[in-house]
Amino acid sequence: MKSEKLLTGRVTAVLLAVFCCMLWGSAFPCIKIGYRLLEIDSSDSFSQLYFAGLRFTLAGVLTVAAGSLIQHRTLVPKRNEIPRVFVLSLFQTISQYTFFYLGLARTSGMKSSIITGSNVLFSIMFSALVFKTEKLTAPKLLGCLVGFAGVVLVNFQSGGDLSFRLTGEGFILFSAMSYGVSSCLTKRFAKTSDPVMLSGWQFIIGGVVMTVTALSFGGSLGTVNFKGILMLLWLAFVSATAFSVWSLLLKHNPVSKISVYGFTNPIFGVLLSFILLGEVGAVPLWRAGVSLMLVAVGIVIVNKPRKNANF
Repeated sequence: MKSEKLLTGRVTAVLLAVFCCMLWGSAFPCIKIGYRLLEIDSSDSFSQLYFAGLRFTLAGVLTVAAGSLIQHRTLVPKRNEIPRVFVLSLFQTISQYTFFYLGLARTSGMKSSIITGSNVLFSIMFSALVFKTEKLTAPKLLGCLVGFAGVVLVNFQSGGDLSFRLTGEGFILFSAMSYGVSSCLTKRFAKTSDPVMLSGWQFIIGGVVMTVTALSFGGSLGTVNFKGILMLLWLAFVSATAFSVWSLLLKHNPVSKISVYGFTNPIFGVLLSFILLGEVGAVPLWRAGVSLMLVAVGIVIVNKPRKNANF
């Protein structure tokens, strides 16, 4: 099939994976900007959850609508696919983003980026050790460590803040672990189910669950204004587009081959946090360059063809 050849082509896969990560990287500062525009306090957990729920419900609707138009059919899960949608939603949206939104409000965008970078390690580890879909080879592990070193370097600040709070950095770490599980589940479920359908409906279910939960505990938007709604729509677009494309890439490629590009996600997050938020800890040009080089080397190591490779 043309679409499969396109998604497995090396150049196309690279461009699409990096595009997804650029979109996800923009979410770090944009969520914080959204909090400010809609007057959501950093200590108001349920209002943050409400904001997230609205985002993902909208993302799900956009994904299902766009997918249905493109495929000329209504994307609705079959009876046997409904449990898959719920399980995927639990890890990919409800767990991952509940922890992410609550944690991001209690730590910096840059610090969140470095911890989020660990989701690549979790994806490959879970894929090899838990789901048994591929082997954990020395080159894969080396590539992950080199790429992660680049993420650490770009986030490092002299006299760096090493504080760790369960409700801040800890929640971001739990979010990264949930992402690792969801990547493996997406790979498994997409073998027999449409990945765009899975992505859209798991967003809708997760978004509704988060929204209803938040409203039940008094979550709300402090104010509603045009700029705030535009930011909410942008974040919904980010999720709808990035996860749909990423799911398609995971369906047609080994988890390690795609997930390793996730190291560019925190790089984009750090740079965009500095540009859009002006967060303290500007990244010197030399450090950004070396970090990108390490990430690139890590990606090359993981993707380098090998004889008798068992994926």
